[in-house]
Amino acid sequence: MLREAHRQLSLEAFGTERLRFRHYLLADWLMHQMLVPGMDTDDSRAALVRQLRDRRGSPPGADAPVAAEDPVGTVYQFVLWLIRRAIPNIVFRAAVSGRVLLLGPHYRWFMRQQYLAPRQSVTFLGFAERLTAGWRDGEQPEQVNKLLIHAFLEDLRCGYGRRLWQGAAWRRTAYPMLLLNNVAPQNGGHTLVRLINDVRNETGRNDPLLVVAAGDDPPPELRQPQPLRHCDEAYEEWADVLPEARRLRRSSAWFIVLELGEAESGTPPRGVLPSFEAPAPPWWARRIVPAAACLVLLAAGVVWADGRWGPGCYPRPWQGHVAVELVGDECIGYSDHRAHVFNKDPGQGRLRAIQERIFKQNRAAEEVWRASGHRRPLVTLVYFGTLTGNKTRPDEESYASEREELEGMAVLQYALLQESADAEAAALLRVVVANGGKQMRHADKAVAMLEKLARDDPTVLGVVGMVDSRATTAEAIRRLGQAGLPTLAPTLSADGIDDSSKLYLQISAPNSEQAALVAKYAGHLDVNDVHVYYTTGDGSSWEEDLYVKTLVEGLREQLKTLISRDEEWDRQELKAECGYTGLLFFAGRWSDFNEFLRALKVCRDDPPRNLAADDSVNRYMANPILRASAPGNIPLTYVSKAAAATCTELNKAKSEVRRSFLAWVQADNLLDPPRCRPGTDEPVGERVSLAYDAASLVVQAVERLAAQLRHANPEPWDPRAIKPLTVHREILLQNIAEDGFDGVTGLIRFRRDSGTPNARRLTLMKVERITDVKTPPQEIYWCETSTPPAHEPQRRPEPHCGEPPGGVKGSPAGVSR
Repeated sequence: MLREAHRQLSLEAFGTERLRFRHYLLADWLMHQMLVPGMDTDDSRAALVRQLRDRRGSPPGADAPVAAEDPVGTVYQFVLWLIRRAIPNIVFRAAVSGRVLLLGPHYRWFMRQQYLAPRQSVTFLGFAERLTAGWRDGEQPEQVNKLLIHAFLEDLRCGYGRRLWQGAAWRRTAYPMLLLNNVAPQNGGHTLVRLINDVRNETGRNDPLLVVAAGDDPPPELRQPQPLRHCDEAYEEWADVLPEARRLRRSSAWFIVLELGEAESGTPPRGVLPSFEAPAPPWWARRIVPAAACLVLLAAGVVWADGRWGPGCYPRPWQGHVAVELVGDECIGYSDHRAHVFNKDPGQGRLRAIQERIFKQNRAAEEVWRASGHRRPLVTLVYFGTLTGNKTRPDEESYASEREELEGMAVLQYALLQESADAEAAALLRVVVANGGKQMRHADKAVAMLEKLARDDPTVLGVVGMVDSRATTAEAIRRLGQAGLPTLAPTLSADGIDDSSKLYLQISAPNSEQAALVAKYAGHLDVNDVHVYYTTGDGSSWEEDLYVKTLVEGLREQLKTLISRDEEWDRQELKAECGYTGLLFFAGRWSDFNEFLRALKVCRDDPPRNLAADDSVNRYMANPILRASAPGNIPLTYVSKAAAATCTELNKAKSEVRRSFLAWVQADNLLDPPRCRPGTDEPVGERVSLAYDAASLVVQAVERLAAQLRHANPEPWDPRAIKPLTVHREILLQNIAEDGFDGVTGLIRFRRDSGTPNARRLTLMKVERITDVKTPPQEIYWCETSTPPAHEPQRRPEPHCGEPPGGVKGSPAGVSR
């Protein structure tokens, strides 16, 4: 009867997809399998496995690949064997085991249902063996019958289960009905309905099947039947008592007994419909709706991804920590893995190479950390800079400064990796590279990503970089401070930018001291006239460019009446500067300096005598391609923030910090090309040392904190043991306790009332010809400005200035009075 019911309910003849019977068919199939009597247990099990596998349509997996005559043929045969035989066999074994979540759920069901005590068989194969012909004789027949009915009803439950991803179930709006006619005790009809009642009571599961059993003699355990015309009342009464009857497992719990009387004339009895028609499915369950929804979602996803990501700017899953977004035509976000390297523009190979070097060292640091049993402190620092957006030629490196700062962090990474395996107090450094876009215009989006990174990764302890002193940069510093992340800026110098965050620390002297240096140098030259030209860069305004604004304001205050010309240069011709004997000072952005030099080409025969520029021009001087093709070939003096870290000074240094740094930058397998090698002209790069010092402050603070924590509890390093705020506080405490830090660029001592440094040396460097990239610039003048003592707070800071040892007092080489 069950087999015939399955056959008829499986027909696709009722307005919906046909019902599928996986559990019942498997149980019925097993009951028809005959294992050879007397067969060895292992052979019997193997035969059953082969039969099951053949039933699934999987080929047997015992055949090995056939050897071929050539290597290519051998590989082909092996791959074919894997696809056709080995892999299907593995999948089948995993499915039958019931231990893999998404494979073989119907096998797993048999081991979890309650009939025939399946747990006694341990595995599904053992349980299946008990159902086969011959072996089944030892089982209780009623339990076998209940298992068949339970499997049959389970298939109906699955077919009508209301799950969001099962559209066919939602389209079934009428329950299946099974009519059993001529039911009598001798034909098994009574047994079937009784077993359905018992299975429902014993399993406690509901199913959608309505069984209508018609016969002359109802089972004796049923109560008095009711007339058919009272079927509604009978149904309501049955529904009221069903919960209690199920709980008591009554033999009549699921029965309503109706008596068919004599035919009545007139209107059909209430509750008896003249025809059956299933309701229409809900509109959202129709086939066209999910298809249309998929198309809409796909189109929306394409539009969203097209606006959020693009070629060369998309995160790759499962490869490091990468979060990027396409903003305009710039890829904004962060990466710690070579899965995403910022800037694919021609000519930026060195920028990409140093990122890849850092990412390689990230993996090395993580491996060393694991190998050490997590005993060494692991520090993650974010390098945040401008890595896209500049105009560039295919043969021009437009991001030399950013590349230098990344090199400085790579040098520190490398140095920490060289520590002995026994040096458990030595930290390991991981660097995340982040891009805020041209002029940090999209820093807000990058900061939002970094905030999430810091929440998810407790090893993130600070941010190094920031590059340009602009309003957008100040806002990024403020937001990083709100997120609890200290910011260490190697080169930012705009006055007042430290007000953006209490967690801000600055390595370079502020612009007020640069202005004081220029004023002292003007007095050193004994000039009585100064011309100042400034620019704010591409698309930036005076109020937005904090660097230029505060520098020019500082120059106006320091030079006072000496300035006879103070104007924004707007690409106008500079013929009036030909032969000028005063100090001609460029106070703009490096990106405009090449055009400024072009405007001075009119003075080829009579150039200005004293051309000087601010420290932003350092980025221009760090670009040999730009310098080699510079318009005009005149002397230039420019401000440097790290003259103490030139190759000449490092070779003379006695400080262990500087000597170690020199050894690292000269290493064969780190920077490309190595720096400060004897017989070469490759300078170390001003920003290399500044970024190295900035990152070192965090690493040293973490190592001190780790030593304090482990003094009482020498356990493996817990990344949550210290917070970024604790690291910032430790830097300031050590600043007070040790009166500063011995860095590659000199002593770093922070003022107690701000994050700006005290007594940092600023230097004027000079080249006799801008285009001469082989001759290193020479230091000609320097100044240090210290804050007044605490007992004299009203005294104005006075810079202490002078020439380098061996200079000609009052008349530096190449300077005309």
